[in-house]
Amino acid sequence: MSLNRRHMRVVVSCATMAIVLTTTGHVPAAAPSVWRFQVAISEDVYSEPFSGRVYLLFGTGDREPRQSSTNWFRPGVIVSRDVENWMPGETIEFHSDRPDEFLAFPKTISELDLAGHRVQALVRFDAFERNINRGANGYSAPIELETSDEADETAVVRLTVDKKIAPREFRDTEWSKLLQLRSELLSKFYGRDVVMNACVILPASYYDKPEQRYPTIFTIPGFGGTHFNGSTTKPIKEENERGVEFLRVLLDPSCPRGHHVFADSANNGPVGQALVEELIPEFDRQFRSIAEPGARFLNGHSSGGWSSLWLQVTYPETFGGTWSTAPDPVDFRDFQQINLYNPGENMYVDENGERRPLARSRNRVVLWYEDFAKMEWALGYGGQLHSFEAVFSPRGEDGTPLLVWDRETGEINTAVADRWKPYDIRLILEENWDTLEPKLQGKLHVFMGDRDTFYLEGATILLKESMEKLGSEAVVEIHPDRDHGSLMTAELRSRIRSEIVSAFLSQFPEYNNE
Repeated sequence: MSLNRRHMRVVVSCATMAIVLTTTGHVPAAAPSVWRFQVAISEDVYSEPFSGRVYLLFGTGDREPRQSSTNWFRPGVIVSRDVENWMPGETIEFHSDRPDEFLAFPKTISELDLAGHRVQALVRFDAFERNINRGANGYSAPIELETSDEADETAVVRLTVDKKIAPREFRDTEWSKLLQLRSELLSKFYGRDVVMNACVILPASYYDKPEQRYPTIFTIPGFGGTHFNGSTTKPIKEENERGVEFLRVLLDPSCPRGHHVFADSANNGPVGQALVEELIPEFDRQFRSIAEPGARFLNGHSSGGWSSLWLQVTYPETFGGTWSTAPDPVDFRDFQQINLYNPGENMYVDENGERRPLARSRNRVVLWYEDFAKMEWALGYGGQLHSFEAVFSPRGEDGTPLLVWDRETGEINTAVADRWKPYDIRLILEENWDTLEPKLQGKLHVFMGDRDTFYLEGATILLKESMEKLGSEAVVEIHPDRDHGSLMTAELRSRIRSEIVSAFLSQFPEYNNE
């Protein structure tokens, strides 16, 4: 036995040529023919029978595998399985000779060279948190797997889940405040208490002018973003016409199945309705907002861009305008280059059998659709792609969203895709334009780069063409040489703020905060 500052090494050589590791350390092995990973839960972190997903996460480098292996662009090895009524102290096993018992990305354990990796077990105790690295989930210490000159037939690695992820707490500052509300609508839907969260950023004059009321910008972050991103120790500097300042509300769009985009759905519940009927009235009650539609504005980027556009179209008389940037697909005839309504389409390969890309950087593909989909499938619910199904698909008989494509083959189920039409924003606008046009006049602003990182520009181009055919004055712009990250230049940010100020003053011409 030897100790160093970072790890404890325990190596036991047996007559059976198996190496057994029971604590944090190294497993010396020269590509053993059989890997056995045994996982147990300590009663100190969980004392009841557990049903849910268990993970083995592998990675290299200094970060713990649970933190590094789920990176979209540099994922590690992910192995998972679902268990029922697993008792603390009992052992479950991931055996490389039994790959049908678990999911694996990018390959099964027996096909992978695990030398140089570290492995860590994680148990998804918190079924209501989409991100496995947040919530009250449990995990083990990492164990290093390294090569040696001795060949061994079997490596047995034992991991004990004896740690819990610390809860994330929002701390109010002078300028950013937590807005929290138990939603009656969502609590009834889920059969448990559901709390809606938002971060409210106060304008610079809020304390100096206690009688002043302010317009509001509601912002929806993209996938992975939450209200925590709004915490700040200083107000946003405003130099607007007539001294206009805004209350800014960063909404939390996260839910167990990912990003709910504030669209009422069979799987995520009435989240849009809860926002409009519960959270916004509570915000108006607690803060000095101008509680009128002409003083409420929306913006958001990526999934937040789709959300803000959806809310404006769905609740046209609740909000005074949206400025949506790089939205997720707004026309399902071009769902990241895929026509979901076309029979015979495949999510993984095009009509020529070529792999479909999902993301690019400087004209180089950095993610492929099939790889990303299978990585998310091993992680389970809460990922970006399955998040779309959670919003747009009906609920299946097993209580989960109907899949729009087969995860193994990529084949699209056009019957399910057809049931996504109530969420196809371009289609909604076309079919209801006579009713929506007067309510949306001057309120739609959409911006997209022509080289979007996630191939989202095609759907926005189709929306632009549709709006032009309808004779709409909606602003739909395709910005040349811009991608998902570079679209939001300082110039565009300033322009959006200026346009929101103008839209507000057009409704409240007497307003003055100078």
